[in-house]
Amino acid sequence: MAKVLFVVTGATYLVLKDGTRYATGYWAEEFAQPYKAITEAGHEVVVATPNGVTPTVDMMSLRPAMAGGEEGALELEAIIRSAEVMRRPIKLSDVRLQDYDAVYLPGGHGPMQDLSVDADAGRILTGQLASGKPLAIVCHAPAAMLATRIHGESPFKGYRVTGFTNEEEEAVGLADKAQWLLEDELKEKVGVEYSRGEVWKPYMVEDRNLITGQNPHSAEVLAERLLKTLV
Repeated sequence: MAKVLFVVTGATYLVLKDGTRYATGYWAEEFAQPYKAITEAGHEVVVATPNGVTPTVDMMSLRPAMAGGEEGALELEAIIRSAEVMRRPIKLSDVRLQDYDAVYLPGGHGPMQDLSVDADAGRILTGQLASGKPLAIVCHAPAAMLATRIHGESPFKGYRVTGFTNEEEEAVGLADKAQWLLEDELKEKVGVEYSRGEVWKPYMVEDRNLITGQNPHSAEVLAERLLKTLV
């Protein structure tokens, strides 16, 4: 049995350009689908957040329109309710990477608020990348790569990566309101080789031990790939 660390945002809002707070958290599908797949395969999941705060689900991600209908929304809710680990996360500062076989980061807009500037998130991503063990990151969670920079340089520079696109941000109505856009920051400040697939379609990029997914619908394919690396 493998042990997988889920690094989850503790943010409940994203501060917009005009200073207002946009309610957010982690995206239900991006936590629930991989959690279900990994635990049903017999592996253990440990959740870590900044300061060990209990993560908050982005309520928009539980709307039937966002969750594939009423049934999909109810299934996501049931998985989250059953995930006891979400109610007792450890602190990111207490994470010892040698205890884990893989690291996974679900998105939601929350990581843009906290993980992007969290030194412990930066340490965990840098250490996991160097270890050669699987590191899987989806949607907005690649924002945490910004926290890996030392004197402006990131170990992720030159890696092939995907993440939530500017076009998808426009579709959700936040592109002109957010202080920065993930796609732009990854390219300009981390120096990744960014690529993307169709809007809202599953798209995954693998480069060495790093696996990234573009959007919420990419979480499931990411989980499948992660499971294969754990066998």
